[in-house]
Amino acid sequence: MATKSKATTPRAGDDAPHVIANQKAASAPEESRDDFSASGQRTAHVLSPPPGAPTIAEIWQARELLRGKIGETPMLHSRTFSAMTGADVFLKAENLQRSGSFKIRGAINKIAHLTPEEREHGVVTASAGNHAQGVAIAAQSAGIPCTIVMPENAPLAKVMATQGYGAQVVLHGATYNDAFDRACEIQRETGATFIPAFDDPDIIAGQGTLGLEIINAMPEADAIIVAIGGGGLISGVAIAAKSLKPDVRIIGVQASGANSAQRSLEAGEIVTLPKISTIADGISTKRPGELNFAIMRDYVDEIVCVDDDETSSAILLLLERCKLLVEGAGAVGIAALLKPGLLDLAGKRVVVLLSGGNIDMNMVGRFIEYGLATQGRVIGLHTLLPDRPGELHAFLGAIAELGVNVREVNHRRAQPLLPIQQVEIQLTAETRNRAHADRVIAELRQRGYPVVEAHSPFENDHANGA
Repeated sequence: MATKSKATTPRAGDDAPHVIANQKAASAPEESRDDFSASGQRTAHVLSPPPGAPTIAEIWQARELLRGKIGETPMLHSRTFSAMTGADVFLKAENLQRSGSFKIRGAINKIAHLTPEEREHGVVTASAGNHAQGVAIAAQSAGIPCTIVMPENAPLAKVMATQGYGAQVVLHGATYNDAFDRACEIQRETGATFIPAFDDPDIIAGQGTLGLEIINAMPEADAIIVAIGGGGLISGVAIAAKSLKPDVRIIGVQASGANSAQRSLEAGEIVTLPKISTIADGISTKRPGELNFAIMRDYVDEIVCVDDDETSSAILLLLERCKLLVEGAGAVGIAALLKPGLLDLAGKRVVVLLSGGNIDMNMVGRFIEYGLATQGRVIGLHTLLPDRPGELHAFLGAIAELGVNVREVNHRRAQPLLPIQQVEIQLTAETRNRAHADRVIAELRQRGYPVVEAHSPFENDHANGA
């Protein structure tokens, strides 16, 4: 079942996030912009990544390679989320990155390491959308051919953006794993170099530059919350962050309907899910990468899960309170932070990585409506009224007195099993928050109206992932 949002939803416009990152960097000379040297000798506490994983030195090299090719995204302090959680919350707004997500970091780093022969044959990859755009931009900049295989249900905005960057897009299958299989076939047919989405040391090193930026901007961070799909992002961030600050807590977040990394770590071996279901398409993978699993096993402190309704509510809150448009995969960290009883971070300085903002515009309205319903700000009510003049008017008058705006009313007669000479009223109403909705229902019942809140008959099945 969905966890209800807190009763005291803050008012829109109260949170005006301000940039606290890069202030020293902006005023410092170029050669001293980082708090940490590229060699890591001054402040880095070098750990030992698993065999094949990138080292902190390789992540620093990736940072230097990316300098000037991408932006260093801002770190924003959120008064709203700090007040709601009791933690000191900062948002790493990677949704504002070029291409709209972190994926461009690993893609540029990977393509920069290709040999001349590999460049000549071009590149191919599979992606739900964000990796596709990153690879397309990197390939276009390098002047090499690029083919991207995407699931057939990939968001239209991501498909069009990928094509706009010059890539040939092939739509295949229902999931990332289906697209991956087809991309491997194309690689064998054409000799192109496959650019992995997450299971590759150069990709991980590129994503790890985010960990350097986070610790550079927030060296006092107690915890970093990162979304997990295949594990490329959290692998790189964890190596970088823990190499520089070993006691920082790395928390991964997955969608409940696509929690392969969590199940794999619990089982001690990689688990492939038979099916996945989540609105967070950017993290909808059936299994983590081999190298990513090994890194997560050593570096990630905890993995938690959130449901889609919690993610939708987080998308809405980020848009309404912080003026940030974030996709589902980018919002799961906030969803986890706000979920009662899930994380104990009160009094801690917490960085939440907003990994992407490439949300399908056709879906924004649905996310908003779903988020409003999750927060109790849009509710459906059913009641019975005597079938005589004036009863509906009186009922709507009672609704108005309670400060409720009615969106829609449906007056139903002659339904099976309805008591004779009574009508069913179904209405959709706007309330201030869950507490207000509960008060409205209680007050209407006290006035003699047999009011019940509308719920989908499939709600329990959905909550259980059926």
